[in-house]
Amino acid sequence: MKLLLTSAGISNASIRSALIELLDKPIEESKALFIPTAIYAIKGSAEIIRGVVSGTLGDPFCELGWKSIGILELTAMPSMKKDLWLKQLEETDALLVGGGDCQYLTYWMQQSGLTELLPILLNKTVYVGLSAGSMVMTSYGTTYGNHNLPADTEKCLGICDFAIHPHLEHEWFPENSLENIEKLSKTLLVPSYAIDDATAIKVIDSNVEVISEGKWKLFIPSQNNK
Repeated sequence: MKLLLTSAGISNASIRSALIELLDKPIEESKALFIPTAIYAIKGSAEIIRGVVSGTLGDPFCELGWKSIGILELTAMPSMKKDLWLKQLEETDALLVGGGDCQYLTYWMQQSGLTELLPILLNKTVYVGLSAGSMVMTSYGTTYGNHNLPADTEKCLGICDFAIHPHLEHEWFPENSLENIEKLSKTLLVPSYAIDDATAIKVIDSNVEVISEGKWKLFIPSQNNK
């Protein structure tokens, strides 16, 4: 399993180097698929998706010079024959999963059949998450509530036994202060990584490494929470 869980994409040289290491070849020789599904459940989704794909919104993600890049829409997959999209997944080097709403993304990862394929796919494919796309792979997720899913729908897949809290102290997310994240971390039973947009978490099987040119902090749950 090879994961690169970012707050805001490939925002600096250190994170880019980590991606190349996981790919084990240059980005220019690698094929990628972008999953925009989580973005649909937030306001202004159409423009945000356009910005992420074109590279005009935030840090590089889709526009990194990939050999090829396609878009895989999870909400469409259940209505298509599996052989139409499975081959594309099997041939991709990197799965780029965009940010947005964790709960909405988790639901469609499960409904599309992608979740059950991940154990096999991640033997050779690098999973690159951005914000919510990173959080769904952990043991903690959130939602904006702009959907009609039942309130008890899962918000994460729990593949990694820790939590990620992205966009630490970002001006767009004033609630993401270190103090607030520390308070939240005390309610969780797993370690919590608070990471800013210059930080990512690299996971290779059970090995976890922080890649950062910015600010981050790890909160360990207290004995009282266990």
